[in-house]
Amino acid sequence: MALRDSHVTMAHGGGGRAMRDLIDEVFTSVFQPPGREDQARLMDGALQDTGARLAFTTDGYVVSPLEFPGGDIGKLAVCGTINDLVVGGARPLWLSAAFIIEDGTEIALLRRIVASMAREAAAAGVRIVTGDTKVVGRGAADGVFITTSGIGVVPPGLDLGAGRIRVGDAIIVNGPLGDHGAVIMASRGDFALETQLVSDCAALDKVMEAALQVAPDVHAARDCTRGGLASALNELALDAGVGMMLDETAVPLRPEVRGVCEILGLDPLYLANEGRLVLFVPAVQAGAVLAAIAALPEGEGAAIIGRVVDAHPGQVRMQSSFGGSRIVDMLIGDQLPRIC
Repeated sequence: MALRDSHVTMAHGGGGRAMRDLIDEVFTSVFQPPGREDQARLMDGALQDTGARLAFTTDGYVVSPLEFPGGDIGKLAVCGTINDLVVGGARPLWLSAAFIIEDGTEIALLRRIVASMAREAAAAGVRIVTGDTKVVGRGAADGVFITTSGIGVVPPGLDLGAGRIRVGDAIIVNGPLGDHGAVIMASRGDFALETQLVSDCAALDKVMEAALQVAPDVHAARDCTRGGLASALNELALDAGVGMMLDETAVPLRPEVRGVCEILGLDPLYLANEGRLVLFVPAVQAGAVLAAIAALPEGEGAAIIGRVVDAHPGQVRMQSSFGGSRIVDMLIGDQLPRIC
C-alpha cells in the first residue's frame, strides 16, 4: 500500500505521486471507474429507445457534521443526486463526484465517506464513473465538500412536472417529515438535545418505481430537502398556478421531531428531509400509490396529506385540527444552515 499518511496534506493536491496515491487507494479502488481518462465514455441500451431523454443534475454538499446518525456527507451526496433524477421520472445511471478536502482531514474519515458512497450507488444500480479531487488549506473548507452530478434516462412517454399538476390531485408523502433536520441539530451539540432519531437519508428510486408501476399517470414529484415540505409545495403551487390544501392531522411527524420543534420554536414543515418526496397523483390512483410505497422500507409511514384545489392559486394552506386554516408560506432565510 503506497498511501501511508493518516491525514490529507497539501501534497495530496499537488498533482504528483502523493496525489495519485490518494486517488488510487481512496477513490478509484472503491469506485472502479471505467478507465482513467479525463472523461467517462458512456453507453446504455435505454438511450436507444425512441423518445428516451437524458436527465442531468448537479448539486453541492456541505453538511456539518460530516457524519451523523443515519448517514454521512457521502451517503447524502449520492442519495441526493439520485433523488433529483428519480423525481423527474429518470432511471439514474451514472454519477460524477468532485471532492474539496481540507488539509488535515483524516484519511480514515475519507475512506468511510467513499465506502458509504459506493454502497449507496451500488444499491441503486448506479456507477460513479468520473470525478475530481482538490486539497485546500486549513480553514478554507470544513473537512470535506462534495459536488456530485448525475445522468439518467427518462423513458419514452413519461413526463413528470409541475405543469401536469391538476385540481383534485392527491398529495402524498412517503414517510414522517423532518427527521434529517432534527438529527443534524442534535448532532451539532449546539442545543443540549438528546434523541434516538436517525436521518431519513435514502435513495428514493424504489419509491418512484413502485408509484409509477401502479399509477403511470403520476403527475409530479419533488424531493423535500432544504426548506422542507413547505418550500417544495410552494414552489410547485406557484409553477403550476394551483392552490393546495393540507390536512394538519394527516401530516406524519415523529413525536421526537415534534418535541424538538416545540422546544426550539421551529415549524417541522420547514425542516430538511433527505429521504422524503411529495407526489401528486390523480385521486382515483392515490390509494394504489399509497399501498405500493408504504410496502417499502423507504415508504414506511407514507400518507395522503392533502389535495390540489382551484381556490387560492399559487398558495399552500393547511386545515388545522381545530377547524381553521392557515397559510403555509415559503421559508424566508433558513431555519438551520449547513443542513445538506
